[in-house]
Amino acid sequence: MASTEIDPTAVIATLNKILEAELAGVVRYTHYSFMVSGYGRIPIVSWLHGQASESLLHAQEAGELITALGGHPSLGIGKLLETHKHDIGDILRESLEHEQGAITEYEQLLELVQGRNVMLEEYARQKIAAESKHVSEVKKMLKHPGA
Repeated sequence: MASTEIDPTAVIATLNKILEAELAGVVRYTHYSFMVSGYGRIPIVSWLHGQASESLLHAQEAGELITALGGHPSLGIGKLLETHKHDIGDILRESLEHEQGAITEYEQLLELVQGRNVMLEEYARQKIAAESKHVSEVKKMLKHPGA
């Protein structure tokens, strides 16, 4: 018979990885916004600011869940990829990699809580959906017009 209880230690550890990844997203998207130049700068910078704000919100949600489970939120930050290539295509490809990594973290959380905790399961599903939408958006932005 499968356990109906979550493993709080494993869930908190995964939430801390999510917290760190989302905080890295805040830094990453803010940095990218400084580096964009050219004709499309204004709408792209606006989109990047939105991504940074959403990453901060996701980090705050993860931190609140960690403390609700009796854990201690990490002060760490996730991997920051910097290729020093600042063409918008390079920035978008790096963003795509970051978003795909976030999906993996949320999927790991879902695996830990599925059928055991409705609140955490719904949280994980909502974040997987949101990050998947971002992946789809970035992939569309990487397409050449008319392709």
